[in-house]
Amino acid sequence: MFNVTIINIKDSIKYITTLIITLLLIFFLSKIFSKVGKDDFFNINLSEKLIECLDIEIPVIAKTYYKSQNILKEDTEEVATESITQKILGIELAQIQETNKEETKNNQTDENNTQIAENNESNLSTEVATGVETEIVTQNPISESYNVEINGVKIKNETSFQIDNTILENTLEMNKENVIIFHTHTCESYTPSEQYQYQQTGNFRTTDLNYTVSRVGDELTNYLLGFGFNVNHDKTYHDYPAYTGSYTRSLESVTNDLKTFSSDIIIDLHRDAIGSKSNYDPSVKIGEDVAAQLMFVIGTNGGGLYHPNWKSNLQFAIELQQKANEMYPGLFKPVIVRNSRYNQHLGKAACIIEVGATGNTLEQCLNSMKYLSKVLDEYLK
Repeated sequence: MFNVTIINIKDSIKYITTLIITLLLIFFLSKIFSKVGKDDFFNINLSEKLIECLDIEIPVIAKTYYKSQNILKEDTEEVATESITQKILGIELAQIQETNKEETKNNQTDENNTQIAENNESNLSTEVATGVETEIVTQNPISESYNVEINGVKIKNETSFQIDNTILENTLEMNKENVIIFHTHTCESYTPSEQYQYQQTGNFRTTDLNYTVSRVGDELTNYLLGFGFNVNHDKTYHDYPAYTGSYTRSLESVTNDLKTFSSDIIIDLHRDAIGSKSNYDPSVKIGEDVAAQLMFVIGTNGGGLYHPNWKSNLQFAIELQQKANEMYPGLFKPVIVRNSRYNQHLGKAACIIEVGATGNTLEQCLNSMKYLSKVLDEYLK
């Protein structure tokens, strides 16, 4: 009789595999212990290592969270307020051809900036006429609406905040000598005219600063300098090469400006864009001049962003427009108050001023700055 042993192949393979893994672990552990002393190995303080790791990561997480709740939210509100026509016409400047990028580089050289300054500087007289007849002469009007009126100043309140005469109860204390002018949408331009022909690099946009709201800002700067104000005019491109994100970029610019130039009066000069009517040309005749109408846009904290200055900003706009109504009736359209912040938390008298619309010419907008500067001079005395 024979004894027969039956070998289970599967169990044998498992046994051999386990043995090999165990030997490998022993080999690697021996290598580790040979490099790190036994005492050192077992004395590693895992809690300290964990805390050290958290110290590094938590500030990064906090910073990212802050951006997502604040700065990035500014981009969201910019997209929300972007007009329908801007989207339809595809004015995203990121789509501008490569040749236009080269043009922008040329515009931004020191030589060209010097030339721009020389072209814009002129001996502007501060003898601006007052007491002259004014008349609204818009050729292609659009109906305007408002739901609040304070001391003759019409306001279109698009927020849930109650706005009434109590907004003017306090005296507005501010630095009246320093003014910052900048442009969140630096490339906004106007209807070309015989005197101001230019090559568009977008719908009613150009990277040539001689024909944009930046040129309008130069005019306002020169007049204000003549009246004795200190002016910081920031002409940084904020909407090129990308339109979306302009408010985040202009926030960074003005924050940096304020580090070296203290100012409560911060004016973001824009050109209005009416989506349904590209030839809309809000205009007022003052004496013999045809000037583009102006419009305040005041932001609030209604969108959830930190904004402690919105009431003082609105008070500034109302008081200044009240003075304008006395001097040049019709120069300003109704104030618009919105939930978006528009970076106006940076100053006690921060505002957007829309200068004309796409149907206006650059000449009309330059005329506006003469009268706006006179109103500012009278108000701030």
